[in-house]
Amino acid sequence: MADCVLVEKSEGVAILTMNRPEQLNAMSHQLSAELHDAVMRMSGDDEVGCIVITGAGNRAFSAGGDIHEQREDDRRHTPEELDARNAVRGRGSYEISACPKPTIGMMNGLAYGGAGVLASSLDMRVGCEHASFRFLAAAYGRINSTWTLPNQVGWPIAKELLFSGRVVEAEEAHRIGLLNHLVPCAELREKTMSLATMIAKNRREAVMGVKALLLRDMGCTLEAQWANERDYTTNVMRGAKADAAFPAFIARKGRPLSS
Repeated sequence: MADCVLVEKSEGVAILTMNRPEQLNAMSHQLSAELHDAVMRMSGDDEVGCIVITGAGNRAFSAGGDIHEQREDDRRHTPEELDARNAVRGRGSYEISACPKPTIGMMNGLAYGGAGVLASSLDMRVGCEHASFRFLAAAYGRINSTWTLPNQVGWPIAKELLFSGRVVEAEEAHRIGLLNHLVPCAELREKTMSLATMIAKNRREAVMGVKALLLRDMGCTLEAQWANERDYTTNVMRGAKADAAFPAFIARKGRPLSS
């Protein structure tokens, strides 16, 4: 089976590429596990001072969760089994966000649903004109990004994006702070690597100390925000099953929307 996450290192920077371009880099169990493993390994690698995450191809950072796989899980597993699996996966998402080294999203295309959660959990993002975001959970009867997005764009804008589920195109994303930098697609890797290598060349202990202090000094710890969301979605409002959450997608059998 081909690797779902490709890993390369250059000038103190680890570049992790989600590698399912034909599925718009949808985040299957395997991809999510490989991404978590790669981030943890690079966090412990003394040669690495900054971690960049991107998607293969020029259409998508990631289309989000793998709906076909979720639908199959709903059929094959009990609610208790799904809760246990989601807890492991959710913890992995938190650990990527809280990893001690700086993380940059190289936003080469759309980041919808679970990919929006991932992107908004990273320290910063560099995007091109193809970049767009959509925080879709409320439209699907689910809840996520409450512990990530407000820390990037502030409460009022986070509320609008989470309540509405609307598309955020590249220029707006840059204006509201969801993108730190917006460049032409041809310059995306160069700009991202320029920033990442600048970070990686600084004293590792100082950069990591700054990140640790920023996380610790939030009004509420990142873990507490994450734990509150996990508790709510497990004990108060359980996420909708794939059939209920994605009927239009399933009806068209996964084919992209016609333009």
